[in-house]
Amino acid sequence: MKNGCAVCEAKMVHGYKSEERILKPMIRKNGKLEPVSMDEAVKKAAQILTDAKYPLLFGWSSTVNEAQRIGVELAEELGSALDNCCSVCHGPSVMATQEVGIPAATLGQIRHRADLIVYWACNPWTSHPRHVERYTAFTDGRFEGSEWKSYMNKMKASASRKKMDIASKRIEREEAQINPQVEVNGPPPQTLQKPGRKMIVVDVRKTMSAEAADYFMQIEPNRDYDVIEALRCIVQDQELDVEKVGGVPVEYLREVADAMMKCEFGVIYFGLGMTQSLGRFRNIEVAIALARDLNRKTKFIISPMRGHFNVTGANQVFAWQTGYPYAIDFSQGYPQFNPGENTAVDLLKREDNDATLVISADPGAHFPSVVMKNMMKHPLITINPDMNAISRLGDVVFPTQWCGIEYVGTAYRMDSVPITLKKVVEAPPGVLTDEELLSKILAEVREIKKKRGLPVGLTEQKIVHTEPIEPPRVCPAPVTKPKPKKVVKKKKEAA
Repeated sequence: MKNGCAVCEAKMVHGYKSEERILKPMIRKNGKLEPVSMDEAVKKAAQILTDAKYPLLFGWSSTVNEAQRIGVELAEELGSALDNCCSVCHGPSVMATQEVGIPAATLGQIRHRADLIVYWACNPWTSHPRHVERYTAFTDGRFEGSEWKSYMNKMKASASRKKMDIASKRIEREEAQINPQVEVNGPPPQTLQKPGRKMIVVDVRKTMSAEAADYFMQIEPNRDYDVIEALRCIVQDQELDVEKVGGVPVEYLREVADAMMKCEFGVIYFGLGMTQSLGRFRNIEVAIALARDLNRKTKFIISPMRGHFNVTGANQVFAWQTGYPYAIDFSQGYPQFNPGENTAVDLLKREDNDATLVISADPGAHFPSVVMKNMMKHPLITINPDMNAISRLGDVVFPTQWCGIEYVGTAYRMDSVPITLKKVVEAPPGVLTDEELLSKILAEVREIKKKRGLPVGLTEQKIVHTEPIEPPRVCPAPVTKPKPKKVVKKKKEAA
């Protein structure tokens, strides 16, 4: 493997070759997971899902679109709840986009044209290791160049300053003081007005991404909405009668707003620090409104920094099949959408469901303890390639292949562009893909329902009319008389 990022190495080196790799299906018997045949595990999982009155199907963000499509069909067959990882990360982003729309662009357009990049409440240096390098500040585009050399010079100067500070502290024997308050933002440097690409980071703390930025603007926690509204007022030539907004002096906000309005092509990338702080989807709505205001003066777009590699695909597949991107309820026989009511955490917290299927996710490592305790009260089915936290708690544990490594499929990038995942290595013998496994479970569920005399699949609804149905009135077609043929007299040829 060459040129792989940290995430790639984790999946390629420590993923499909890991000692924690699941190679055989298992069923919990007498408190221990014991290997069984694939047919026995499929029958057991289908029995659990069919016996449940209201199961929950959760995950779907790290598998291919083909498997997600079958998952929607399975949820509709069971009359279950259907949710993906979007509900615990960028669900507010999806809600805001549904409310007001979003000015977007592809990663290719941003790479070649963007000359101002704003990372708001996110740390791509850690969460998306190749994002800055491939698509924003450190890549060579067709119309904009890379800022890698200026970053390296900046890091060298910073390293020398740190050495001098350490030496002076040793001489003076001064102890470092810890300041719990927000650091006072310095004025934006002159480099913010330089030609070429510029990067601004807005966050509540200084991160590695902030170290690489041309300007770091530190704001107070839960004040994203206020700061964005202040920027909107400045962009709209309105006056602010306060000195600071969110801990940032207004004159500094004016310089940042000027840089936004003077750029040729700008982009705002926002992360979970905005979606999971006070304001939730209202933060995203006002950020989209800021991009809309800037588009009256220049070209500006906004995009979420999605996490799981195909969480955007899960939203797309669910939406084109049900009309809704996540938090879907099939209990009434048709899809219903109600975030905060039908989302996985809320359902488990209220103990509404009586069985759970988790695929391509690990809620055992991320969900609250109260939610996990309620999940463990009922049967749990897991479908994951490795033995993660949730798989260790499962009653029926299925192995599966690594999508994009051991089998091909389709996924959506964070900019909603579908791409084809390629096969790199051969899968272990006997291990199925997510699509094949879900197809087997769906077929077994339908077989059980047939034996019980329950309706299977899409059945036609018979409408009973209480009043006699009148035959439809058909307007008679107008009678058209044939037009008489014109008699053409031939002229006698002159002798």
